Amino acid sequence: MASRRLEVVINGPGGHSWSDFGVPNPINALVRSSVRFINTKVPTNPRTTFNLGEIEGGTSVNSIPYEARLKVDVRSENEDELLRLEAALRDCVTNGVRDEMESSRDRSRGKLEWKVQILGSRPGGELAADSTLLAALRSADEFVGNQSRIERSSTDANIPLSVGIEAISIGAGGNGGGAHSLHEWYDPAGREVGLQRALLTLMGVAGLRQEKTP
Repeated sequence: MASRRLEVVINGPGGHSWSDFGVPNPINALVRSSVRFINTKVPTNPRTTFNLGEIEGGTSVNSIPYEARLKVDVRSENEDELLRLEAALRDCVTNGVRDEMESSRDRSRGKLEWKVQILGSRPGGELAADSTLLAALRSADEFVGNQSRIERSSTDANIPLSVGIEAISIGAGGNGGGAHSLHEWYDPAGREVGLQRALLTLMGVAGLRQEKTP
């Protein structure tokens, strides 16, 4: 699964909320752009997602901001869908800035400038079903009695997979949930099994046999 992180930056003249009311407002433009973008349709197959993760801007409640920023995470199992989402974001910002400029009462003080820049790009790839690395992991799972499942995700395995090198990302033992939320948790019980899996997988790739002691 490939992912890309983008930042939208909108700049304007700024000013006082009372005396300069009506000049183009970067936050207004960002809100207009965001509302357009969150209505973008994405397919379930290939699975494609987007997230507005950070919004910044302004210096005080009674100041018209001179800058507003938005960070967006887009992900997809298909590179074409990823590019389509990036293009959609740029279109939404173009139209959001245009709408804000058209609704502004005072355009003589300056106009809005904007840009979309890439903060990070992680290419996608796919592990072959007959991968020797995957076979070694499954053998390790069988040895320790672990039930695993194959999932697509954005991990450190992306880069090698994107250039044709076999790679996987596996759990390190224990159990957890609520990822990236305020309720994220981890229970280290069974941590040793994760370490055993990692070692046994390496042994399997190296061609060493796994034998249980009586």
